[in-house]
Amino acid sequence: MNNTMTDKYAVIGNPISHSKSPEIHKMFAEQTGQDISYEAIEAPLDGFNATIERLRSEGYKGCNVTVPFKFEAYELAAQLSERARTAQAVNTLKFDANGIYGDNTDGAGLVRDIELNLGIALRNKRVLLMGAGGAAYGVVLPLLHAGAHITVANRTADKARQLAAAFAATGDVHGCGYDELKNHQFDIVINATSAGLTGSAIPLPDTVFAPGALAYDMMYGRETPFMAFARQHGARVADGLGMLVEQAAEAFYIWRGVRPDTKPVLEKLRSV
Repeated sequence: MNNTMTDKYAVIGNPISHSKSPEIHKMFAEQTGQDISYEAIEAPLDGFNATIERLRSEGYKGCNVTVPFKFEAYELAAQLSERARTAQAVNTLKFDANGIYGDNTDGAGLVRDIELNLGIALRNKRVLLMGAGGAAYGVVLPLLHAGAHITVANRTADKARQLAAAFAATGDVHGCGYDELKNHQFDIVINATSAGLTGSAIPLPDTVFAPGALAYDMMYGRETPFMAFARQHGARVADGLGMLVEQAAEAFYIWRGVRPDTKPVLEKLRSV
């Protein structure tokens, strides 16, 4: 007689109905033989902490956290990984006898997608990171650990410089405004702004892409103005679906100690 209980996990956000995470983790579980369930839960905007307490009381083992709760998750976690501390945001929570552990797998997901799926080594690459919000903070440390040289550009230049200063002791990173990018070229240009959601263009100079450059948008599921601009100027273009799958695999590893093969999962999502 099998008395083992299915371990329960969830992704929490608001809104959350669009999330691909339940589908991704279902495929991971089937592939690795892990007995888990995974669902999407929409928490009230003022009810994140109460939702987490309810899940813990109901025996959930952990959850992913998405917009707009990553900063609240950071405040709630009793223990934090180095990645979470530097990002000042948490997208993965693990519940156990020691309490709530918080991590941030976004940057690891981005690095794995660029290096493994897209086949581009980051070491010594000139990387332009657009934006100075939570998405940008979440990826700087893993990019630096991979050996990239980073320029952070933001409409408000002071915010870009503030972000760069927070990571200056870790590697080569500096901040600027878009108007300072003229006459500079980059091997990889990453859009970590919300411009893809609003459809607004980003004021990049035409010459920003080095020959053979990669233009990477963290958004997925649509052609953003940034992606269209990059294609027009000869860059190789990628969206953020691979990052989504790779950060999910990192969270799965934190929870289960097993690293799933992301390639078939990504192929299936791309084929839909």
